[in-house]
Amino acid sequence: MHWVYIIKSKEHQQLYIGYTKNIVQRLKEHNAGLVTSTKKYLPWKLVYTEGYANENDAKDRETKLKQFGKVYSQFKRRIWRSLQS
Repeated sequence: MHWVYIIKSKEHQQLYIGYTKNIVQRLKEHNAGLVTSTKKYLPWKLVYTEGYANENDAKDRETKLKQFGKVYSQFKRRIWRSLQS
């Protein structure tokens, strides 16, 4: 499986969107400070995942969400309760 995921900084309220084959390992990497783009906002918690059988489908979805346009704003409205926790 390939995963598109959203993590949220527990202290800074920042969101990060990514994709991976191993969601557990990737979250550990984020929280260990091994990911340059997320290490200044530690610690992180997982708030959302989507699973895909095809890697290209996961990459495409991640790209669409990272464009921060209509898709992203609609997505945030859909999962707003998860983002509040």
